[in-house]
Amino acid sequence: MKLWKTFFNGIIVENPALRLVLGMCPLLAVTTSIQAGIGMGAAVIFVLLGSNLFISLIKKIVPGEVRIPIYIVVIATFVTMVQLFVKAFAPVLDKQLGIFIPLIVVNCVILARAEAFASKNKAVPSILDGLGMGLGFTLALVIVSSIREILGAGTFFGISLFGEAYKPLLIMILPPGGFMVLGFTIAAVNKLTEKKKS
Repeated sequence: MKLWKTFFNGIIVENPALRLVLGMCPLLAVTTSIQAGIGMGAAVIFVLLGSNLFISLIKKIVPGEVRIPIYIVVIATFVTMVQLFVKAFAPVLDKQLGIFIPLIVVNCVILARAEAFASKNKAVPSILDGLGMGLGFTLALVIVSSIREILGAGTFFGISLFGEAYKPLLIMILPPGGFMVLGFTIAAVNKLTEKKKS
């Protein structure tokens, strides 16, 4: 039961983007299309899974004074793997995500989970934590990018929804639109989780 709680914790209760407000830079930057949102989510899931597993395995041999630099090296290794894979097999996605793939190294979500969870727990709970947090972050990316793409371009997965008569709300694919959608999404999640508690 505790393992499932660890997994589901990252999806709603401690959703990194919608509850803890971490990883805002890629969330706002790449969510103009759902493909980019899913691509970034998949990259973050891979890095979280790999780094959480590896850090949980080496935690006992890592000196406390140098743990953060070591965690960053581990995270950077998995980010490099993702970056090379995307460059080789998904060049269109690589162009959409651009600099934000290498910037996963400094994403607060990854380092926070390494420090707060993986460095204190065994491998299986660390994997479930990484998967839950990654799926929670991906859920936030998908929600925000869906709203922004539908309203800002009138498309979903690049497919036109409303025909030529629709005039897109261009603000939705610009930074202010990203902030508005994110703010309303966080407010909605807070309202829903508040109702569940009471």
